[in-house]
Amino acid sequence: MNESSAEARPEPSPAPGRVVLLTTSHRVAPGLLSWPAWQALRAADTVLCADGAHPQLPYLREAGIAVTQASPTAGELVDACAGGRTVVVVATGEGEPALTDGLARLAGSGRVAMPELELLPASYDLPGARLLDLVQVMDRIRAECPWSSRQTHEGLAKYGIEEAYELVEAIEAGDREELREELGDVLLQVVFHSRIAEEDPDAPFSVDDVAGGIVAKLIHRHPHVFGDERAETPEDVKEHWLRTKAEEKRRTSITEGVPLGQPGLALAAKLASRVRTAGLEVALPRGEGIGYELLALAVAAEADGVDPEAALRAAARVYRDAIKDSEAARAAGDGKEDEA
Repeated sequence: MNESSAEARPEPSPAPGRVVLLTTSHRVAPGLLSWPAWQALRAADTVLCADGAHPQLPYLREAGIAVTQASPTAGELVDACAGGRTVVVVATGEGEPALTDGLARLAGSGRVAMPELELLPASYDLPGARLLDLVQVMDRIRAECPWSSRQTHEGLAKYGIEEAYELVEAIEAGDREELREELGDVLLQVVFHSRIAEEDPDAPFSVDDVAGGIVAKLIHRHPHVFGDERAETPEDVKEHWLRTKAEEKRRTSITEGVPLGQPGLALAAKLASRVRTAGLEVALPRGEGIGYELLALAVAAEADGVDPEAALRAAARVYRDAIKDSEAARAAGDGKEDEA
């Protein structure tokens, strides 16, 4: 090979390197990162983070990872990767949209040798993690909103009833989007009341106390799941539930715990259910008037496995549609008369 051919050979272009955008969840305790994330951090030539107060930084430095606080532009980041270097960017809570947009523009220009780009989730949300966001948002609203900061349990009670009815309506309508929204509204009531309860001077409790209580109740009332008992049928499960509930409440009557403020048909059906489950023989009271007739109908419906309240609502919706049809027909008739 002569000197002229050697001189004509182009120099190999430097390796473009690698950029790793490391994302973390604020809903997971800082320092709990995935193994691939720790591998990427330890192998990196440079680790950058724009947020000097990022909750992960103390744990990274404790693990011996040198982190530089910097907010490079897309071009600066590409230059930092020259020569085959790997740069890890620990993303802030917003996810570095300006940086990723800039990298996308450079890649689309076709004029820049781009480094390898990798998005690496370093921690993942567990199921239910967004509930932490709800608690945080509710805490701020309670502190800063002129309306929310003045609310009481008593003042919010009517909204709890309204939201429960709207949830039932969404279920009966079969509207999945509406169902999701109404479940959120009911959940808001729980979190709102729990936040108010934290401020009680005599008997405060938090949403964690509420959640802890229902967890303990569910475990205790499901010995066939968390204990040694067996349940092969839904009836077996109900028997476990009622027995453990009776042990917890130590009630002297099966009517205790039945809210008398619920709609009349639902109340009658609930009482009938308690009687039937307890194996009692209780004759229906005799009396004159529609109330006693409705009571007998509700008890008969419950015995047949029919929810009388839901059945009446379904019939009422059909009645509502008939009313609308009648109104439309009358409006159409009035229009024809006006034309004449």
